[in-house]
Amino acid sequence: MFDHIGIKVRDLQASAAFYAAVLGPLGHELGYADEASVGFGPAAAPSLWLYACDTPVGPGSHIAFRAADPAAVDRFHRAALQAGGRDNGAPGPRPHYSDTYYAAFVIDPDGNNVEAVRP
Repeated sequence: MFDHIGIKVRDLQASAAFYAAVLGPLGHELGYADEASVGFGPAAAPSLWLYACDTPVGPGSHIAFRAADPAAVDRFHRAALQAGGRDNGAPGPRPHYSDTYYAAFVIDPDGNNVEAVRP
C-alpha cells in the first residue's frame, strides 16, 4: 500500500546510525544521505526517510518492518538495544495478533515505536 514513509528526527546523525544498525538485520541499507535527510530500504530504493527537524517532534509513530524469519526479528531487537534503543517488547510470539505473529518492539531515539515482525 505504501511507497514510502518519512519521519522527523531531532538528531539526523544519531537517528541514521540507529536505523542503519536495526535495519541491517532485516536486509535494508542506507540508500541516500544529505545534510537534511537520509533514506533506508532495499538497495537503490529507499522507502523510510528521516528528515532533520529543529522543532519539537510529535509524540511518536509506530513503524513495523517485515522480517524474513524469527531469527531476523531477534537480531533486529539485539541491534536496536546495542544502538541505544529502549526495549518496548522482547522478541516473541504475539498470539493475540495471530497464531504466527512473531515480533519485537523498541523505542528509537525520537520516541517512535519501531517493530520487526514475521507475520
